[in-house]
Amino acid sequence: MSSRMNLPLLATSAVGSYPKPAYLLEARRKALRQQISKQELTALEQRATREWIQIQEDIGLDLLVDGEQYRGDMVAYFADEMEGFAIAGLVRSYGNRYYPKPVVVGPVGRRHPVTVEWFKFAQSLTKRPVKGMLTGPYTIAEWSFNEHYPTRRELVLELARAVGEEARDLEKAGARYIQIDEPAIHTRPDEDFELALEAMEIVTDGLSAYTVSHICYGDVPRIYPRVLKLAVDQLDLALKNEHFALLETFKQARFTKDIGVGVVDAHSHRVESVEEVAEGIRKTLQVIPAEQIMVSPDCGLKTRAIDETVGKLRAMVDGAKVVRNELTGTREPTRA
Repeated sequence: MSSRMNLPLLATSAVGSYPKPAYLLEARRKALRQQISKQELTALEQRATREWIQIQEDIGLDLLVDGEQYRGDMVAYFADEMEGFAIAGLVRSYGNRYYPKPVVVGPVGRRHPVTVEWFKFAQSLTKRPVKGMLTGPYTIAEWSFNEHYPTRRELVLELARAVGEEARDLEKAGARYIQIDEPAIHTRPDEDFELALEAMEIVTDGLSAYTVSHICYGDVPRIYPRVLKLAVDQLDLALKNEHFALLETFKQARFTKDIGVGVVDAHSHRVESVEEVAEGIRKTLQVIPAEQIMVSPDCGLKTRAIDETVGKLRAMVDGAKVVRNELTGTREPTRA
């Protein structure tokens, strides 16, 4: 297992996305109508990234994310930047939210590094570590139409090679933490779960960075404990949304990896209290040792308002401090 380096006990992080400020949402709409230039849009995306890095520093997160201000959908973003994809149109995902559906129309691969410059920009803004953020090959394949490869396996493994190249470029650029999101990994647990495992081995092969895979919601008990074979150091999971019911699953077989424990609900407008967060961490400690735990939201927070997001992150950081103080006997100050 790769080292967490200098992160504290019960270190805090985020899953990836944060809400976009109003000026950036308007700029993205204008860009679609070609009313502003690519350079103007990029400048505003950089401004929003800078703001979110500062917010995270002010709140006190230990491991930062860039907030994905330059991305829309987590799969379509990579499809737009890679060879072999076209966009079919909008597909409804949940509620009244839609995402552009990628279609594989040719051999897939990278034209160029996709996220490296954004990682370097975000990391240049802070002395705290910033995670490199990637979407995993299994999820890209699952959320796309395949009109080119004879088999799903060929597509997934070719995507794994491309995502692995990106991961290695992130590491060369200085990323000490790399997250490869696989929210679709529990979609076909009885059909090709082994393919998802094989693909991640390709992605993380040779990396010395600390690796994370976020798996949000879904039927995690159906893939546990097999998911512990995923070739990453940490599994980041949504526990708060289901009232920490997953802990009963983890009692059936020892959780052998590090875990990112989701302690605030990314699908709720309600801002949790510090004590509520602390109690969720305490429940997790009854099943998993503190040395294996990092603390995070259930999922990306891009669907929440900015004030809700800031409130949830503050509660998360202060809740982690409360429990850390209990474990270590220190008196680290909180806003509680």
